[in-house]
Amino acid sequence: MCGIVGYIGNQEAYPILIKGLHRLEYRGYDSAGLALITDGGKKLNVYKTKGKVSDLERFSQSKDISGTIGIAHTRWATHGEPNDANAHPHYSQTENLALIHNGIIENYSVIRAELESKGYVFRSSTDTEVIVYLIEYVQKTNRVDLCTAVQLALHQVVGAYALAVIEKGNSDTIIAARKSSPLVIGIGKNEFFLASDATPIVEYTDEVVYLNDEEIAVINRNEPLKVVNLNNVTVTPEIKKLAMNLSQLEKGGYPHFMLKEIYEQPKTIMDCIRGRINVEGNNVVLSGVIDNKGKFINASRIIIVACGTSWHAGLIGEHLIEEFCRIPVEVEYASEFRYRDPVITDTDIVIAISQSGETADTLAAVELAKSKGAFIYGICNAVGSSIARATDSGSYIHVGPEIGVASTKAFTGQVTVLSMLALTIAREKGTITKEKFESMVKHLQELPEKLKKVLEKTDDIKELSKIFTYAHNFIYLGRGYNYPAALEGALKLKEISYIHAEGYPAAEMKHGPIALIDNEMPVVAIATTDRIYEKTISNIQEIKARKGKVIAIVTEGDTLVCNIADYCIEVPETVEEYAPIVTSVPLQLLAYFIAVNKCRDVDQPRNLAKSVTVE
Repeated sequence: MCGIVGYIGNQEAYPILIKGLHRLEYRGYDSAGLALITDGGKKLNVYKTKGKVSDLERFSQSKDISGTIGIAHTRWATHGEPNDANAHPHYSQTENLALIHNGIIENYSVIRAELESKGYVFRSSTDTEVIVYLIEYVQKTNRVDLCTAVQLALHQVVGAYALAVIEKGNSDTIIAARKSSPLVIGIGKNEFFLASDATPIVEYTDEVVYLNDEEIAVINRNEPLKVVNLNNVTVTPEIKKLAMNLSQLEKGGYPHFMLKEIYEQPKTIMDCIRGRINVEGNNVVLSGVIDNKGKFINASRIIIVACGTSWHAGLIGEHLIEEFCRIPVEVEYASEFRYRDPVITDTDIVIAISQSGETADTLAAVELAKSKGAFIYGICNAVGSSIARATDSGSYIHVGPEIGVASTKAFTGQVTVLSMLALTIAREKGTITKEKFESMVKHLQELPEKLKKVLEKTDDIKELSKIFTYAHNFIYLGRGYNYPAALEGALKLKEISYIHAEGYPAAEMKHGPIALIDNEMPVVAIATTDRIYEKTISNIQEIKARKGKVIAIVTEGDTLVCNIADYCIEVPETVEEYAPIVTSVPLQLLAYFIAVNKCRDVDQPRNLAKSVTVE
């Protein structure tokens, strides 16, 4: 959601900024722009336009794009519609400053009214323009340098921000600041890079500094990086090594990142469990649990907070933890949890799940739970992310960068980590037998090969998708562990194809949704072999009795369901606890091919953002 890029050094900034914006397109956006200081600091040029980065490139072709310092932005509209005026960067009133911003300023209307009373005239509908006007007002009123002006201005700002500002006449400095929105600085040889995540930086340097909340970076081309807080106290920046590599950010011959990431899942699941299962293959260890085993053994309750796909993974985690560990679990939408004054004690554990590690609602839920004394455990993909740094302990899912907006490999990675977490806690608590534990570890190791077998069905699923491309509605059904998989399958379809889809527990059909069933309603039923297999068959028969069209996900060799359903997709047999990992892959492929058939922008579906860094 929104993207920031900045550069200062000896190279021409424009090509680096444009390439960086392309790297950040996966985050979701509706306009793009950049600002460059040129002509020895005499000119500050801002170019911006509604649309894609390619539109910005065309718009800038005839413009002066010289300069070795610049900032750039992709905007996902919050305040004000997507148009040229609301795109970033924003000039200050005198056009001496240019600023880009991710986040939301909650008190912008109050600040705007105050500035308007002093004669300021605004050009856009955004909250961002208020910040750059305020910084200039503070700078002029107090006769201070740009860094001090930013510090003083941000004391008056309420909300979330990651911002960068440059100043005409000062071609040596970028000022950047962060609160509740990610910002990373890359340190090169006599040059610096700035971005909202590491993807635009990785091809230039592997040394980065992640800014913390209420920190300001003074990025000067002639000096080492300087970091201060809002009170002007100097902070020693911690330089970290990037684990990402450039090949992870390329499509590798696939038509879309989403398909590439679906196909990566056998490898990413292996990467996720590698080093956490012993050589003998009979033990699994999550160090984040072992190092804090007293907290887990004595936990009175576990609360899982997440959003979207991560929330679906959390529902599966609830099943796993309660079954293996006998600890009560609640799964909460982070956006609701943070506002309902929840009862939390110091014997509770809160597990925060987020692919990006920057999800604003989940991060706020973490801070709330910490203030109540709970132990916080994070499950993230992005190393060095805000949630990873805010939690007491945690586990990375190690699936590599996920560029497609619709999450695929991150979901299966999250469920895999939750499986290992549940097994580790259960062994430490003594709530699982040795035989059951070793059996579950063995089945865990078999998952990569089983996912390879699922991917062999791709051509069949591609053909099946043609039949249902122009359906207007879908219902997805599952029971037990597969109910969250049904929710996730429905989410994937609606995200990228824009077809309305809903997931339900199969037995709930009789309590309302069955009224929707007719011969034009496709129903995807997850009916793999498990302890309630016969019950699921009964639910499918209820749909067929009302002429519904059933696509069934079944275990290899199934005959009962396949004799009832209209279409069957077979998956390898696995224990029901891991069934969602296996069944989710054909659902991802079905959604993908339907979206492709409808000529949708699969990797960047409309209105969506990869990392939701605002409420």
